[in-house]
Amino acid sequence: MRRLFLTGAMLGAAMIVPTTVLPTALRADDHVYHDRDRNDDHHWDNREDRAYRMWLHENHRSYRDFARMRAEDQRAYWRWRHDHSDAVLHIDIR
Repeated sequence: MRRLFLTGAMLGAAMIVPTTVLPTALRADDHVYHDRDRNDDHHWDNREDRAYRMWLHENHRSYRDFARMRAEDQRAYWRWRHDHSDAVLHIDIR
């Protein structure tokens, strides 16, 4: 009886842990950046990453993690981004 209880408890824990850890793992890529020129926040997600890569290409730059860019370059990106919406960039907005 004791072995059956332990087996059930382990099985239950194995089923609960992924559902509690997964949402945290999915949020790990979602960063919020503050644009001090316009005093607004931007959530970094797949759309923002696509726009960022377009900006890099347009400015003839190689990829660098946005968080590691100089503040001056980040500000230049946000200025560009305010003039280039998802619709203008043809980023899937569904």
